[in-house]
Amino acid sequence: MKQNEKVVFNFTAIEKTADRKMKLGVDIRIAMELGWIEKVRILINEYGEEKREYFMAHVKNLDGYAYFYTVLNLEAGLYYYHFSLELNGMYNEVRYEPKTKELCITTRTDLPVWKLNIGFSVPKWAAGATMYHIFLDRYRRGKNNLLVPMPKRTIHNDWDEQPVIGPNQDKLWNVDFYGGNLEGIEETLKYIKRLGCSIIYISPLCLSQSNHRYDTSDYELVDPYAGNNENLKKLCTEAHKKGMHIIIDAVFNHVGNDSKYFNEYHNFDTVGAYEGKESPYYKWFKKDETGKITYWWGMKNLPECDGNCEEWKNYICDVGGVIDKWFELGIDGLRLDVADELTDDFIENIRIAVKRNKPDGFILGEVWKNPMRMNRKYLEGANGMDSVMNYLLSDALIRYIKLGDTETLQNVLYQILMEYPETAIFTLMNFTSTHDISRILNILGEDDFKENGEWIWDLKEHCDLIWQKNAKQLGGADYRRAKKLLKVYLIILAFLPGILTIFYGDEAGVQGIGNLLNRKTYPWKKRDKDLVNFVRNLLKLRNKLEFLREASLTNYNITTNLIYLERKCNDEVILVVVNRSNKTEKPEIPKEYEMAETIYTTHNSTKDKVTPFGAVILKK
Repeated sequence: MKQNEKVVFNFTAIEKTADRKMKLGVDIRIAMELGWIEKVRILINEYGEEKREYFMAHVKNLDGYAYFYTVLNLEAGLYYYHFSLELNGMYNEVRYEPKTKELCITTRTDLPVWKLNIGFSVPKWAAGATMYHIFLDRYRRGKNNLLVPMPKRTIHNDWDEQPVIGPNQDKLWNVDFYGGNLEGIEETLKYIKRLGCSIIYISPLCLSQSNHRYDTSDYELVDPYAGNNENLKKLCTEAHKKGMHIIIDAVFNHVGNDSKYFNEYHNFDTVGAYEGKESPYYKWFKKDETGKITYWWGMKNLPECDGNCEEWKNYICDVGGVIDKWFELGIDGLRLDVADELTDDFIENIRIAVKRNKPDGFILGEVWKNPMRMNRKYLEGANGMDSVMNYLLSDALIRYIKLGDTETLQNVLYQILMEYPETAIFTLMNFTSTHDISRILNILGEDDFKENGEWIWDLKEHCDLIWQKNAKQLGGADYRRAKKLLKVYLIILAFLPGILTIFYGDEAGVQGIGNLLNRKTYPWKKRDKDLVNFVRNLLKLRNKLEFLREASLTNYNITTNLIYLERKCNDEVILVVVNRSNKTEKPEIPKEYEMAETIYTTHNSTKDKVTPFGAVILKK
């Protein structure tokens, strides 16, 4: 928030009540040289709500300023506010100019307003951190072989062979296992730490029927191919010794049909909901208008859980429930699968449970679109999550780097900065790839994606399973160009606010189109060492600049070929300039950076010229 000498305003916390309300004193002083001032008001609203007006009483005149004051009683949440006043008999608003960030008195009503967070904070260890996202079955087998034959599962003896694409001969999907496990992660903590990551996000690890484990069979047990509960406890202990944190995928929207809760195949010693209304779990599941249990997206292996069912919520969230049991093993947070399909009340109960175990426990939600425009309480104070996956940003940034689309990136950055709580911005999951989209190298290097699709990684119509299975890897000049673009993507992502997240193997050159081939095993013997070293050095610089954890994106400029990012916290500030094109560009460096130190450069770029796919970072 930048103010000028003509108008200055402040908020002062007066009282915090037991029901999570906050009493705030608001004062504004306005230079009397501007003219006659009357009817000063503050206009405030939550996103999508009607504005509320509070008249501000005139308190005094002093040293050429007129002072006005009021008190606000606000519940926990995110608010947007600005001021209005009558100046010389004319109605004006106090807003700010988006390009200069300068406060202004104007008759325009389309200029930005300010944000105010009440009761919203995020764990300091998560803000601006770097995270490593592991799809557990495909990352690394520990030294102890856990692959004892199990029904309906097949085992890859060759770590480097291709995953099964599509159903197997028994029409089962995702039942081929490589045996990546928790012990394998523990053995590579040193590698992950040296790469520059302080958080490890692990895909679902509970007993399940598939290799992705988003179809839970038992929430209280680690899947035997992944290890056991003691392995998770030991991993958390060893990670904490290295100053690292562990978050795990929490799948609470649905379970597997082959589970102790549903028990369609009678493989468990429980009476499951599939077996009739006498089941103690029957109430846990959603029903349609005819009373039949519903399935997530119509998939018959994923019966949907009812977030309004008290018994279900209690099983997950009550003292001694599933969340308590996971945190007792040492985890530090949860990533909520399909969070946009969980009820607000359920998410609030999850938050209570997480914070009960660890006040600084982290809650990250899978929400693909702008969470502030969904009429939900995802990021509203003490009721929701700490942050979300930033699909909007990744899509827009890829469009810019690959297609030169400046408009989409401008729009997305504006949405995030204007509408999201600032503390949540510092914990947005800014990723390279995820388990749900194609690998970043392929998205940047292939032409089999819809440029005008909803998402840049949407495949063209001809890219069916057969095509994906036979698709060739990028190689030669195509791979080298894709890698150059990936490095550009990584530099920009590294210096935007949020948690930079590496999907396992993206730093090693792993490829894969679609959300089956993207889950290949980590190539421990065939890594792109140049790319690994590039990521390691980039993250080393990012982590060294500690102020970036809570540095605002104070200015940005996006041209056809160059992007400029300015990050500032207190007196520390950097300017990042990156060239997405294959030609040398002359950047327009602000005068205040003429004497700045060059702290990072690629491809021999300087403040006077940024070479093809190059970058330069200046620090004042």
